[in-house]
Order: sequence, then structure tokens, then C-alpha cells
Amino acid sequence: MGTILIVAEIQKGVIREASHEIANLAQKLSGAGHQVKSLVLGKGVRALAEGFAKKGGGDVLLAEHDALANYNADAWTQTTLAAVKASGASLVLISNTPSGWDFAPRVAAALDAAFVSDCFGAEDAGGQLVFLRRIFNGKLDARVKAKGDVAVATVQPGATSPFEGSTDGKVTELEPGIGECKTKFVETRVAEAKGVDLTKASIIVSGGRGLGAPEKFPELLAPLAKALGGAMGASRPVVDAGWLPHEYQVGSSGQVVTPKLYIAVGISGAIQHLVGMKGSNFIIAINKDPDAPIFEVADLGVVADLFEIVPALTSAVTAAKG
Repeated sequence: MGTILIVAEIQKGVIREASHEIANLAQKLSGAGHQVKSLVLGKGVRALAEGFAKKGGGDVLLAEHDALANYNADAWTQTTLAAVKASGASLVLISNTPSGWDFAPRVAAALDAAFVSDCFGAEDAGGQLVFLRRIFNGKLDARVKAKGDVAVATVQPGATSPFEGSTDGKVTELEPGIGECKTKFVETRVAEAKGVDLTKASIIVSGGRGLGAPEKFPELLAPLAKALGGAMGASRPVVDAGWLPHEYQVGSSGQVVTPKLYIAVGISGAIQHLVGMKGSNFIIAINKDPDAPIFEVADLGVVADLFEIVPALTSAVTAAKG
């Protein structure tokens, strides 16, 4: 059995929830004999490292350096490689976040390791790790076994719950071994909020590619959202197709929402979308595919033709309101 190395991310002065989720996954794998270690990198982050060691991070390697004060792909890659060497890790777990997308493949390439992206889970199968990931826009789940002695995997935020409980890991300082960096941090720019703020909506009606055409959103979805006194949202494929602006997108690369009622219409339920809405208080899914992943998180599922159900639902809501 090998060592699992978690690369924790810090955002706005705290370790990201996605890193605590990876800790939960790693701790579950530790039950099969895998040892859990973590890397916390930054500047002035010892307190965060000590906290993570007590919350599922296991023994933590602390790397502090001026070049790590802000995200830098070269510095993070070099430091992670140093941590892999120091820990003897056979599996490196990194969050499937924008930073993870950037430096995880670099780490895998430098290690000549197997690389498995966008996982939503992993399990031990007779001493060999099997990674779980969704393919074909979430219609199928793939079980992937990595070849070689070392594997690097990125894990979808929200794929599992954060670690709950306590651990007694210790913190050890790590020399990051940072050499030449061909990239440098310049500044962080936060996009100006505009358009629809779905995070404040108590009711959201979201549509996916199942609606078939962009005009169906104002024709079909907008009346239902208006009747319910809610807002209209969309899945990533809808936004990627140019049917609606990005501010309508719900998901890991859009807005994460927690309304009282979330109605998913014609949305298959790729993990990226589920991450953005599974915290909703009550979820209704309308889809003609009974095997759509969206039904896994729905409180109420309707397997039917949305072009019949949505107008009927809009009429019923309008009539009920008088």
C-alpha cells in the first residue's frame, strides 16, 4: 500500500473546502492501508497547516516561500515534486480547480506518472486504486486503473463531503526547492458582478440542452420561473453553446447556488452542474432519460417529456396563484 499526498489549496486566507473534501476521500482510502500526508504551501501559513493536520490532512509538509505567497504554476509544481520525493507518495490528489487544472498535469509530466482528471471518487480494489469519473457528458461512469508506480489525480469539488472528525497528524517543514520560475504573479482581478445573481434567488428554474434550442428558454422556462417568483438558470453546455450569457450558468465553473427550490429541466446532471446546485433545499428534476445522473440528487424526479410537463406546471402554478 502506498502513501497518498494531498495538495491543499488556500483561498482568501483559509484552506479551500475542496481540499477538506479530498481529505475525506483520502481518509476513506486509508482504511485500506494507505497512509495520508498533505502539502500546505504558501507564506505565513503554519497555523493553516496545523489545522489541516487535525482535520484529515494527516502528517503535513509545510512549504513557505516568497514565491508561494500567490499561485505560481512553476513554484507550485516544483514544491509538489519536492513533497512527492519527501513523502514517497504513490498517489497525488489535487482539487479540480483552475489552479489544479494548471499545475496538476505539469506534476504528472515531470513525474512521468499516470494522470486521471476530473474524478468524483476513488476506491481500493484488492490493493489497486480505481478512479471513478463521468464520461459522455455524465451519461456513463468510468472506472479507471492507472498504470505505473505513481499517479496524479484531480478531484471534482463537491464530489464528496468535507472531512468531519479529527486526526493527530504532525507538521514538518519542507524545503520547497524552488529554482527558476518562468512565470510570475502579477495581480488578481475579480470580475465585476453583473446580470443575474442566482446566489440570492430562493427559487431557480434551470434548463439544459434538453430544451433543444435557445428560444425555448424565454418561451418555456422564463414563464415558469416568473410564475414561481424565481430566477432562470442554465447548465454549462447551454452557456457554451451561446444560448445564454455566463451569468446564468450554475455549476463549478459558474455560480454555486442554494435556493429553497431548484427545478432542473432537461439537464442530465454532469458532476460540474451537481456541484453547483446539490446544496438546494428541494430539487425537482424533469428529464425523459430515467438514467440521468440528475435523479441521484433529486428529491422529486419526473421522467417525462419536458415540453408537455413544463407548460402544464406553469399553468397549474398560475391557476393556484389565482
